[in-house]
Amino acid sequence: MKQKIFIEHTALFRIKRDFRLHKGLFVMIIPVLLFYALFHYAPIYGAIIAFKDFSPGRGILGSPWIGFKNFLQFFNSVNFTRVVGNTLAINMLALLFGFPAPIILALVINEVANPAFKRITQTAVYLPYFISMIVVCALVKDFVSISGIFNVIRRLMGLDEVNLLLVPKFFRTIYVASNIWQYAGWNSIIYLAAISAVDPQLYEAAIIDGAGRFRRLLHVTIPGIAPAIIVLFILRLGEIMNVGFEKIILLYNPGIYSTADVISSFVYRRGLLEMNYSFSAAVGLFNSVINFIIVVTANTIARHVGESRLW
Repeated sequence: MKQKIFIEHTALFRIKRDFRLHKGLFVMIIPVLLFYALFHYAPIYGAIIAFKDFSPGRGILGSPWIGFKNFLQFFNSVNFTRVVGNTLAINMLALLFGFPAPIILALVINEVANPAFKRITQTAVYLPYFISMIVVCALVKDFVSISGIFNVIRRLMGLDEVNLLLVPKFFRTIYVASNIWQYAGWNSIIYLAAISAVDPQLYEAAIIDGAGRFRRLLHVTIPGIAPAIIVLFILRLGEIMNVGFEKIILLYNPGIYSTADVISSFVYRRGLLEMNYSFSAAVGLFNSVINFIIVVTANTIARHVGESRLW
């Protein structure tokens, strides 16, 4: 009991001391805390409409409870298997090809010896991130159209011209490839930062032992950034059931729903266009619970396998 009181007293003393020494930093963090409190935690209360027949006129409290009806409606929908399957398929492809892309890009950029060329390369790969999503989708549509660059290549190869966005089997490839082009450069920044934190003495020791550039990359650089890779991988697993509807609805059409329609686009049509807010809230809550379980599971596995984890 005395030990517990001593620990609590010591912790309180440390908090008071930190506040006294770093008042400016504590003041600076207040807007961030307010932002998350107002726009991330306070809205959680509204998730109860997933269990109600919500009507804007009646409000959240005035709308009648219907239990798990919205969830059952989603699970029993004829589109449930399709949208969940497409969501998982796109995310698995993004995880398989999109997640390693910024890591490989960061490793390649780090090996560039010419500083001027290195800066130009970094600027070039960062730029797509700052392009509007609407512009990106317009470019994608132009590239895969009948007169686009990909059909020019198909003609040179003796293949028939076809609008690739009208062919269901091509949609996932187009979506994932355009995502890699748009985000790989920006996402590589964190890996470049992790590489810069690797102890230079390790490289010197490897050179003395006769390790070439590839072996230094394999045995020094990659192990050095492994903790960052593991943490980001766990965070990425937490989005395995999410695919943003903005890019989907800008690219897809009813002819390719079989491979392009995902949970978010289905909810957009049912929840916003048909104003079934309770249904969209139920699907969103379902997604959040699944993602939360995946993150906790992945973090638990990481804790038992190695030292790198979220918590």
